[in-house]
Amino acid sequence: MRTLLDLVLPSACAGCGAAGVGWCADCAAVLTHGPVRVQPRTEPGVPCWALTKYAGPGRRAVLSAKEHGRRDLAEPLGMALSTALALLRAEGRPLVLIPAPSRSVAARRRGGDPMVRTTHAAARWLPDCRVVPMLRVWWGVRDSVGLTAAQRRHNLRGRIVVARSRCGGAMIPENAEVVLVDDVLTTGATASESVRVLAGIGVPVCAVVVTCAA
Repeated sequence: MRTLLDLVLPSACAGCGAAGVGWCADCAAVLTHGPVRVQPRTEPGVPCWALTKYAGPGRRAVLSAKEHGRRDLAEPLGMALSTALALLRAEGRPLVLIPAPSRSVAARRRGGDPMVRTTHAAARWLPDCRVVPMLRVWWGVRDSVGLTAAQRRHNLRGRIVVARSRCGGAMIPENAEVVLVDDVLTTGATASESVRVLAGIGVPVCAVVVTCAA
């Protein structure tokens, strides 16, 4: 029975390696200390908030979801994200979450976009909230690992676009509070370009909220 369960449920915590649980209470608590205001090197022009630093359990969870196929982490990470959003959102306004885009080749390798899964999980905990995954990365974008802040800006400039299958502002309710969400905020290049592109089609972003800030 234990062997069969291991095929379905992870046998170790993604944050600390504790046996028998996919995400333990101690690691979950690390994501409840925020949200904390952060200042990336490339300012997107809107407030940026993070649940925790890109270290310890938070970092390991993000990497497990992105690089090791831990789909089970979408729910606990989504719950933590929803708690932060509930504290930050304005009362009486619908909330729209737009996941920051990832390279399509990376998403295919991972069996889908982990951040999109996490965002949908967060939205299920929030009243009057919808997810609009309307951004995508155009061809020619390099992996950002190892790039400087200036190189990241150049790498993304003009290469984050609104997907043709999406209808942009038509999918955003009137008076909605629009939040860009991502797993990691490093230099702020992706957030800045995403905010710029959305503003260009009449979708003003109120804030950027991420799981971890480097």
